[in-house]
Amino acid sequence: MSNSKGSSPTPFAQTYFHGSKADLKIGDLIVPGYNSNFGKRINAKYIFLTATLDAAIWGAELAIGEGKGRIYLVEPKGPLEDDPDLTDKKFPGNPTKSYRSTHPFKVVGEVSHWQGHPEEQVLAMKSQLEKLKELGIDSLNDEEV
Repeated sequence: MSNSKGSSPTPFAQTYFHGSKADLKIGDLIVPGYNSNFGKRINAKYIFLTATLDAAIWGAELAIGEGKGRIYLVEPKGPLEDDPDLTDKKFPGNPTKSYRSTHPFKVVGEVSHWQGHPEEQVLAMKSQLEKLKELGIDSLNDEEV
């Protein structure tokens, strides 16, 4: 999903979410260059957002690190593209509405009350991600900055 007119999307046109364990404040920028939560855990070239609360909940639940999962409302400051780990042949048409960017996201709010997935479902997902890692199946997003 890129913006062909060159202007940045706004929260009034589309709401975007970013699931994380980072403790951020309104006005903070989320930028590429930090260790990713998946794949090789390298300094990530991309940052991620989604237009669905469910996908953001997964991001918060599966994020590496200490602290509670958090879901932020974010405003992208540049073009977005489909997240290739969640689109293409896996989920044609991008039903999770998951995107990535090399441009910052500005935190414009936080979802303070949300219902996580059942613990057994989260553990199963974490187990599946670990199996993929053991098999050497890496993220398509493993590109360093």
